[in-house]
Amino acid sequence: MTTLETATAKRIRVLVVDDSAFMRKAIVNMLSSDPAIEVIGTARDGQDGVDQVLEKKPDLVTLDVEMPRMNGLEALRTIMEKRPVPVLMLSSLTEEGAQATLEALDLGAVDFLPKNLDSLSINIVKIQRELVEKVKAIAGRRLVLRPRRDNGSGPHVSAVPTLTAKPRSLDALHRVRIVAIGTSTGGPKALQDVLPHLPKDFPVGIVIVQHMPKAFTGPFAARLDTLCQIRVREGQAHDKVEAGTAIVAPGGVHMKISRLGATGVEVVLTDQPADLLHKPSADVMIASVAEAYGGAGLGVILTGMGADGKEGIAALKKAGGKVLAQDEASCVVYGMPRAVVDAGLADKVVPLDHMAGEIMNMV
Repeated sequence: MTTLETATAKRIRVLVVDDSAFMRKAIVNMLSSDPAIEVIGTARDGQDGVDQVLEKKPDLVTLDVEMPRMNGLEALRTIMEKRPVPVLMLSSLTEEGAQATLEALDLGAVDFLPKNLDSLSINIVKIQRELVEKVKAIAGRRLVLRPRRDNGSGPHVSAVPTLTAKPRSLDALHRVRIVAIGTSTGGPKALQDVLPHLPKDFPVGIVIVQHMPKAFTGPFAARLDTLCQIRVREGQAHDKVEAGTAIVAPGGVHMKISRLGATGVEVVLTDQPADLLHKPSADVMIASVAEAYGGAGLGVILTGMGADGKEGIAALKKAGGKVLAQDEASCVVYGMPRAVVDAGLADKVVPLDHMAGEIMNMV
């Protein structure tokens, strides 16, 4: 086999499914710009997409939600039943788009990419880079693909064992007083696999950065709230960090934690720093936890692309805090945890199904 043939054999084979001819062409052009990716076909509706998945056996599918004949969610459900393959959803930046995307993640989609036609020509380079990076990162993993539920009845509390909170001992002042979680690609499912295990009387507050657009974080927090014994809500300015409550950073702004006198802490929302790749940023949030709580903070880094969170975790470790990182085998993308582990910042590297127990052990 020649070098060219070897390179071709290793290319990631992608099927593009979208009812818009313009979007199909745009996505094909963006993906084809990378020599590691080969677009093996396009489909204009869900039924055509399902047929081509079964015939061509792609390594990954990009899938639109709103399509004629068979929509994206119906196609995704059929693909997961007949031939599971990593699926990247393309979602509109609306509340309806957010709800459909969360439904898709429940049905087995690996991740999503916001589809904003208004900014496509302006931010084409950024969108292309993100699309290519996600396709390469996701297709390179051996994922266990399965839906979280087998019907369309909506979110429900899974039959997961809920851990029991320990009584706070005399050394409580030296234990964790806040949990700060950072995650990105694969994070919605990871959080749904961790947070429901925590008991209603979880003894400290939780703050979360999940990389998501502004329209998505509110519906996502609401969905988590239906799945968990603890309370989950999207963060607002001046929210108090309280035991038994998880606060999800809203999309489009940074979320920080700030001291209020000797005992209180509150949420601060800010546009600064404005030049970071991610907004909200796990680095910004976790660094603020280090400043507000010092050694009483626990940082948790879950699956995600890139290295957001590493600098914040470094600040937390310097302040005396503890750090958990998700292990490679259970990550959708071992990027954010790898950055923390490779820097020697993780106190423990933990499989996802053990993460809730490890968090409980530290609080």
